[in-house]
Amino acid sequence: MPSLRQLEYLTTLADTLHFGEAAAAVNVTQPTLSQQLKELEARLGVVLVERSKPIRLTPAGREIADRARRVLAEVGEIRKAAERSRSGIAGTIRLGVSPTLGPYLMPTAIVRLHRDHPSLRLYIREGIPDEQLAELRRGEIDMMLAPLPFAASDLEVTPLFSEPLHLVGAPDHPALARKPQRAADLAGVPVLSIDRRHHLHRQTEAVCAELGAELLRDYEGTSLDSVRQMAGSGLGLALLPELYLRSEAPEEQMVKRFTVADWRAERMIAACWRSGAAYAEAYRAISTVIATEAREILA
Repeated sequence: MPSLRQLEYLTTLADTLHFGEAAAAVNVTQPTLSQQLKELEARLGVVLVERSKPIRLTPAGREIADRARRVLAEVGEIRKAAERSRSGIAGTIRLGVSPTLGPYLMPTAIVRLHRDHPSLRLYIREGIPDEQLAELRRGEIDMMLAPLPFAASDLEVTPLFSEPLHLVGAPDHPALARKPQRAADLAGVPVLSIDRRHHLHRQTEAVCAELGAELLRDYEGTSLDSVRQMAGSGLGLALLPELYLRSEAPEEQMVKRFTVADWRAERMIAACWRSGAAYAEAYRAISTVIATEAREILA
């Protein structure tokens, strides 16, 4: 039977498609990695890797690597179950979070989490939610916070709180002069967005379709700050989350909110983790603290 170490070598090579990088990632020499993969192929009686340039996995190699990831994730859950039985809500948990949310919520949530669970350690990694879902399924992170919706038939998903979204623009933007402001007044108005890999981009796209506004596809920001700054320069309006806007310095008047009498938007933030996870109880406790913190800020 294949060893767990050999399965780890195969999945790492599948991720890197480079023997040297894969060997460095698992802290062995390249000859050791190559020899162990040859032994794995001999045990299974099938070729897993096309040793050409560039490196490729065979169809059998790709299928076995996918199954190996699931096996390794389950083994990780077994280890966590044993650790949880010894220590309760403790240890290090790897938390993935969207950069459109984490920096504006987690600083205060961390204070509360450390107070309530002093033996808990959080390794926080910001990333694109679609990419972090793949990392969650591979066992590279333990849980994540992200806006809904996302495909999660194999995950446990817990909605946490609803966050309002606001249109903002430069203080002298012509649309701000209209009183009262109504949804129909925003037809044709240019709107900026963060880059299209983010859920917030897709939501901005939907809002533009709803209002008849024009999404500026040539000016996608790399962060919420860059989107706000472009809006403040007069390039267009922007759809920004409430928690982010509250983090802006009160004296900074780069942008102002539009109060649209007959329109509103929001996003639902959820936590998720692998179904059947050994640390599910800890993930629920973390989610409860984060949800409570967010609701208090938004109230």
